[in-house]
Amino acid sequence: MDKNHAAKDRADPPNSRGFTISRNTVVALLLEMGFSLKANRKTIATSSSPDRNQQFGIIRGLRESFGKDGNPIISVDSKKKEFIGNFANSGRVWAREALATNDHDFRSDADAIAVPYGLYDLQENSGTVVVGTSSDTPAFAVHSIMTWWRYRGRHQYDGKRELLILADGGGSNGYRPRAWKYELQKNLADRYGLTVTVAHYPTGASKWNPIEHRLFSEISKNWTGRPLDSLETMLKYIQTTRTAGGLEVRSYLDTREYPKGEKISAAEMKALALEKGSELERWNYTIGPRISA
Repeated sequence: MDKNHAAKDRADPPNSRGFTISRNTVVALLLEMGFSLKANRKTIATSSSPDRNQQFGIIRGLRESFGKDGNPIISVDSKKKEFIGNFANSGRVWAREALATNDHDFRSDADAIAVPYGLYDLQENSGTVVVGTSSDTPAFAVHSIMTWWRYRGRHQYDGKRELLILADGGGSNGYRPRAWKYELQKNLADRYGLTVTVAHYPTGASKWNPIEHRLFSEISKNWTGRPLDSLETMLKYIQTTRTAGGLEVRSYLDTREYPKGEKISAAEMKALALEKGSELERWNYTIGPRISA
């Protein structure tokens, strides 16, 4: 076909050749040719670390080693904060009438600001979410891990004294905050006699953290289209999250106050029983229980 004919065909109306075709037929033909509706995928990393692939290899090795020995492996992260009250929640549900919610999401109208911190147990395919009402701080993150270990972990892994934590590179459980390491030492390693190994995902790679697609996404599906009108409602939706693969989730409420800006001195950091990893030490380290504990 020459350029003139091609230009004419583009200019002709859809039924210029005497054919009328329905939308459903077009869809069927597109499906036959391998087309389907696609959403954008965030796969192009704009701030990729040069050590990204090496760190993925380290994490894979740690998971294999801990899994082989039957030691617990948990993936941790904070879920986005939620306004508690009669606020619209995205998504649709089966109902005779649409639920009436506030027309604006003003923070001042919220009964509380919920801070969910989650843990996904890779060995047990189970989740634990602690819902706080204060701030997302390193102390809150570690207390959430303590809650999991106290009520679930130490019973499921009776006799085990090594724990692997997979965490993002930033936030309350990031590799930079001194308070994160200090709280792990004080309230997990020393308190329970655990040797805690931490491996952080590189910058821009948090979506590969298992908790994102194995726990948080399933919780969001469970409460889609339903207002989180109370803390009890939120805890219920978390607790009733299930999947065909057998995921089981528990939820806990933490109403303690966690002040921001916890300062840890150089002397306190030096006193930690912290051993840096042999590779990429800023992202990999182990904290053991101190003899004095």
